[in-house]
Amino acid sequence: MRFISRTSSDGVTEQLFTLPFTFGEIPGVLWTPDGAAGPRPLILLGHGGGQHKKAPGILARAHRFAAECGFAVVALDAPAHGGRPRTEEHDRLIAEMRNRMQNGGDVAPVLAEVHALIAGQSVPEWRAVVDAVQELDHVGAGPLGYWGMSLGCGLGVPFVAAEPRVRAAVLGLNGAETAGEAAARITVPLEFLVQWDDERVPRASSLALFDLFASTEKTLHANPGKHGDVPMFELDSSVRFFTRHLS
Repeated sequence: MRFISRTSSDGVTEQLFTLPFTFGEIPGVLWTPDGAAGPRPLILLGHGGGQHKKAPGILARAHRFAAECGFAVVALDAPAHGGRPRTEEHDRLIAEMRNRMQNGGDVAPVLAEVHALIAGQSVPEWRAVVDAVQELDHVGAGPLGYWGMSLGCGLGVPFVAAEPRVRAAVLGLNGAETAGEAAARITVPLEFLVQWDDERVPRASSLALFDLFASTEKTLHANPGKHGDVPMFELDSSVRFFTRHLS
């Protein structure tokens, strides 16, 4: 792991890094409380489609988790996002998805293809990053949580299903077509967010995905509004949820 920069703001230290891996260097960012020492819980944040590791919503959550809870937080640029290269297959699927969105078509099948393509690369990347970050003295091998909406959920479901170190997850804005098989293998405590008027993910598909999770402790949070209208008070709920399960 190679650290590129280190800055501090409002009691939170931010370190940009890259990690060499099979598919090329993985760009990421680590947030920790200023002066952090010793092991602590680690939260992984999965950004939405078309976003990147320092999107405004990711930054807001990272600072809350680090400053208020004392957690370490990591976000990565997902494959084909941020400054990462895209293949012809990525470009084809993204163009098809945009075309359907503009013309009122069903985007769910294309979203499922995009997420499946990227997840094959992102799951081993996340596991390698967790290995590297938890070797740092100011992070350590503490309990692990995952938060991800939309694309972050599509990639997070197979990751959480495959990674036994994850102890709790907040997921949402995705449907059963994307990761239903992996969802059935998830048993950790879970919060799942649904936007009742989501124009990208059919409500029935979101509810079907929630039903597939095998967790005995799972809570559905449904709010009115479109895909991008998740209310900010859901961040308060995520803070309480991870504090309860990881602290």
